[in-house]
Amino acid sequence: YLAKEIIYAINKVAEKINNDERIQDKLKVVFLPNYRVSLAEKMIPAADISEQISTAGLEASGTGNMKLSLNGALTVGTLDGANIEIAEEVGDENIFIFGLNVDEVQELDRVGYNPYDFYDNNKEIKAILDWLETDYFTPGNPGALASLKSSLLEGGDPYKVLADFESYLHAQQKADKAYCDKPAWAKMA
Repeated sequence: YLAKEIIYAINKVAEKINNDERIQDKLKVVFLPNYRVSLAEKMIPAADISEQISTAGLEASGTGNMKLSLNGALTVGTLDGANIEIAEEVGDENIFIFGLNVDEVQELDRVGYNPYDFYDNNKEIKAILDWLETDYFTPGNPGALASLKSSLLEGGDPYKVLADFESYLHAQQKADKAYCDKPAWAKMA
């Protein structure tokens, strides 16, 4: 159920972004159904960046991110699975690592993780999650995306999305800055 809600949200956000005249020639959000080898053969060589955002120790990233890296895509990811090996091979200066490491995830579980700690203490997280209860992305249908907020807060956020959020934003900012320097980006790739 939650996976379908996330796919629905991706498509609703895509509608909003793809119809925003201010960014028409700069960004497009596309959800590719039935991801398979024939799609990967087209996407992987064309990718500039690879996001491997599994929670450290819970959902090891696999060989897909290695294929992206070998084809020149730079990785934004957690210290999990193949990302660890990629970081060792490319060097810390050529990868954008964020988030908790395995020991920190386990410690957070040991002391008791409460996603409300992040919701209540981070204005950006609170604003984004509260936005899901409006009809901004679902005109005329307020609350259509509220189940995503509920899954993170009432559902206990088992993947520590909120705990990794701020670090993820910093990694994205570093990647954005690096991308603006085309010769340096090409060297990193």
